[in-house]
Amino acid sequence: MLNAAAIIAAAENNAGIADTDPTAGANLARLVEALNREGNLSTEGEERTRRHFSFDTVNRLDGLKWAQNHPEIADEAIEAPVFLMGLPRSGTTYFQYLFDRDARFRLIRTWESSAPNPPPGFNPASARQRKAEWAERHRREHPTFEGFDAQHLYDQDGSDECHAFLQQSYGAAGLQNLFQVPSYFDHILDGLDLVEAYKIHKRQLQLLQWKSPAKPWALKYPNHVIAMNEILTVYPDARFVMTHRDPVQTLASIAKMTFSLRGMRMSKVDPAIVGRDMLHFVQRHIDRIMAFDHGPLGGRVVHVDYYALVADPVGQMRRIHAGIGIKTPDDIAEAVGAWHRANPKNARGRNEYTLEQWGLVDAAVAERFAPYMRRFNIPRERAGLARIAA
Repeated sequence: MLNAAAIIAAAENNAGIADTDPTAGANLARLVEALNREGNLSTEGEERTRRHFSFDTVNRLDGLKWAQNHPEIADEAIEAPVFLMGLPRSGTTYFQYLFDRDARFRLIRTWESSAPNPPPGFNPASARQRKAEWAERHRREHPTFEGFDAQHLYDQDGSDECHAFLQQSYGAAGLQNLFQVPSYFDHILDGLDLVEAYKIHKRQLQLLQWKSPAKPWALKYPNHVIAMNEILTVYPDARFVMTHRDPVQTLASIAKMTFSLRGMRMSKVDPAIVGRDMLHFVQRHIDRIMAFDHGPLGGRVVHVDYYALVADPVGQMRRIHAGIGIKTPDDIAEAVGAWHRANPKNARGRNEYTLEQWGLVDAAVAERFAPYMRRFNIPRERAGLARIAA
């Protein structure tokens, strides 16, 4: 069985520092308890999970050590970051790659998310070594299930999402996709201190930015939608951009990915349980989106129609840039258009799935999500794809 105290103790010994982050250790203890009770981990999956949790904890403590040894890191201003989000599988990764055509923004690189220390501005030479280490680790750990590349854009030295930095505090909602831990997912939304999770997230950005030219960060993670109020507590001048796609489609897609990711860790994965878990997962994301939209700060979000974005990325990026208060120079518009032409839909393979695979009924799910779809004028997938083809 997994033992949170042993993972923390080993990481403290490795990093040479005591864990003084106020909530991360308790979060790990609760997650491990849920995994031991609900997770149905295989022997190999348990070892894989222990290795990953140890890696995450060492990364967090290394960051804490750098921040303690160099207090000026805490003075690094993370100014006006742009949070790119939406329901999982709603096109946020595609959107992130469009933002990565814009040199005005700083994005997390793949090797930085898994090995953020030492800060690259402090030790630029270490970046080359860490890139090589990332490539080898990716070769060993890269998901091997069929269709992964079609489901998720992921390139060496490409831009990466925020999952790894939020997983360091075990405040990442995406843990529910890796593991069957429904009680812990609800705890993330209902009990876990997400402000503390985003403080650790911010510390990692400060480490990466330290001694490097400062640029506004563009930070992609679909699940940022569950924590917009907490994000504004940590990043008061944050800007939000949210994609919208048929939630019935995104549910089917995230169910397929979850089934495959859990299969790398569990003894047996039940498709019906995946369907049940992911229906609840998407519903709770929608609940948070709707609650924020109806609140006093709802107007701070720039909303993006996924189908319009794919059909006309340059036009939509001009609209989005205007929404976050910047212009769209011609060279950036040209770079966005060039990347879009070089990466057409399904260029990395088709991602086939149906909702019925997970024991769910299309019409019933569509009715359940109808208020969200009406609010943001979201078409069903077939109608949306017809717009792209037109």
